[in-house]
Amino acid sequence: MIRQIKRALRSTLNGVQCTGKQKIFCIGRNKTGTTSLAKAFRQIKRALRSTLNGVQCTGKQKIFCIGRNKTGTTSLAKALRDLGIIVAKQRAAELLIHDWSRRDFRRILRFCHTAQAFQDIPFSLPYTFQALDMRFPGSKFILTTRDSPDQWYHSLISFHKKLFGLDKVPDYNDLKNATFNSLGWMLEANRAIYQTPDDDLYNREIMINHYKFHNQSVMEYFHHRPNDLLVLNVAEKGAYANFCEFIGKPCTRKEFPWENKTEDI
Repeated sequence: MIRQIKRALRSTLNGVQCTGKQKIFCIGRNKTGTTSLAKAFRQIKRALRSTLNGVQCTGKQKIFCIGRNKTGTTSLAKALRDLGIIVAKQRAAELLIHDWSRRDFRRILRFCHTAQAFQDIPFSLPYTFQALDMRFPGSKFILTTRDSPDQWYHSLISFHKKLFGLDKVPDYNDLKNATFNSLGWMLEANRAIYQTPDDDLYNREIMINHYKFHNQSVMEYFHHRPNDLLVLNVAEKGAYANFCEFIGKPCTRKEFPWENKTEDI
């Protein structure tokens, strides 16, 4: 139901955006390249939007949300957008996972010119925040966390089970055949990020240690720069006010919007 509402709203928004604009009709018969032409139009639209966002964000302080996935990063992105801040396209950033795995941050840094705020992969992974800090001095960093590492782990497992329509923890073949982003991308991302055995991709001990290592590394890195890092649990009372104060924006609500809930999938 929620997806249907989103599609309806998107269709309405597209109609409003196109009001008064010259129409372009592709009147060639099917199988004459019409699909390729439509794809080209969409690519041009994305490129123009990315360029426009980059121009609008020139000179503005960057905001990097570097907490791990399933720590409220989607709710944080929604809160940023509600405050008028341009947030980068998550799917486009996720495709840079192989750059991250090689610790080659060149394309990731170039991607940072497309918006003002960034979240999730590869920004939520170890080592990225150091490269971002060196390239964009004076930026704000937000480390989102959960009540405990166990809570994060179980949230991630539940989300992936629901995402793939499973009643068990996903295994190697489940991720290999998943079509999220592209066929097999989930497996590639899992192998790039975690050093878990192929027959136990979601090994609890390894994944929790990975989560703890990232959080500890971030806090140690910014230990002497408290004004540059906000450690945030979006579920805690007063979290939204602390967030707004940190980025210098007025509060428009009492608490964070709750986005990307597992039960909504």
